Amino acid sequence: MNAQPQTRLLGLDLEELTRIAEEAGEPAYRGRQLFEALYRARVSSADQISALPKSFRARMGELGLLVGALGTERKFQSRDGTVRYLLGLEDGETVETVWMPEGDGGEEGDGSDGQERGWRRATICVSSQVGCAVNCQFCLTALLGVRRNLKVGEMVGQVIAVLNDQNVSPPLERVNLVFMGMGEPLLNYENFVKAVRLLVEGVAIPESRMTVSTAGIVPRIYDLGGEAIRPKLAISLTASNDELRSRLMPINRKWNVQKLMLAAREFPLRNREKLTFEYVLLRGTNDSPEHARELAELLRGVRAKVNLIALNPGPGVEFQTPDTPTVVAFQQILISSGIPAFVRRPRGRDIYAACGQLKRMVETST
Repeated sequence: MNAQPQTRLLGLDLEELTRIAEEAGEPAYRGRQLFEALYRARVSSADQISALPKSFRARMGELGLLVGALGTERKFQSRDGTVRYLLGLEDGETVETVWMPEGDGGEEGDGSDGQERGWRRATICVSSQVGCAVNCQFCLTALLGVRRNLKVGEMVGQVIAVLNDQNVSPPLERVNLVFMGMGEPLLNYENFVKAVRLLVEGVAIPESRMTVSTAGIVPRIYDLGGEAIRPKLAISLTASNDELRSRLMPINRKWNVQKLMLAAREFPLRNREKLTFEYVLLRGTNDSPEHARELAELLRGVRAKVNLIALNPGPGVEFQTPDTPTVVAFQQILISSGIPAFVRRPRGRDIYAACGQLKRMVETST
């Protein structure tokens, strides 16, 4: 006798859940009950879906219907309050997700929520792939290569696992999402876009509090601009000319700086929205005043801001972190050119949770 194939519900939208309910002989409104339980109540098992009759809950196991919640395999706590989660996937792979209370240090907080918890806002850094295919030379994740794309439920499941562990419920509390973890989100485009919709419509995190970072997948930047529901866009730039960027970010050989900047200039921004350009500063490589002036000229006329990130070091990366005066001087050149520039305060460096550090240290220590 063949075993019943399993269906993981997390990652399915309302239409798909309604169809599953109807195929199980249940009324269509059970789909809405499943949707609310998965994304708003954030249940981890069918037994917790109290809105469903006991008879249907009992049959869900027989029908192979599983919630599909992610389990935490390891959890690392930083001195600064950052938490790095190693979450287990159904095939034995793992993915990393980061919780950063008080935001990511790029901008000032607004003081609106979470005061009783000791944080005004918090940011969850979400991964989109196991590993990464883009091979940026200053990123520890790149040393893994890419293993596979994450499924929709695995991206949404990261957010739900962290919210449940932290006992936080948006939209009552200010939570931002950044798709800046392991992987290149725009190389997993369809799953990423669907995950965003479910996080907005189900988990109730507004799209205005989401940002996606890309190394420069130009055709997908155009696609993203046409989405009805989309996060804000951040572009990892790190160099302002083709020769240097191709060395640091090989993806530039496919879509060069000119093509990338054309896509950026044509990206349809909403009212008061700005593009973010991320620039990782590498000592003696891209951090000179000349590089800053070149960057300022490249961004002239673009409605944008720049997040400067002093390299977060790690084994296997050949570059070094610039000193503080160099970083400040670079920032001041941009500001004097009329470009808002922020120095991103590193979060979770002591637990390898900072930008560009995810996954590798767990791989090398096991």
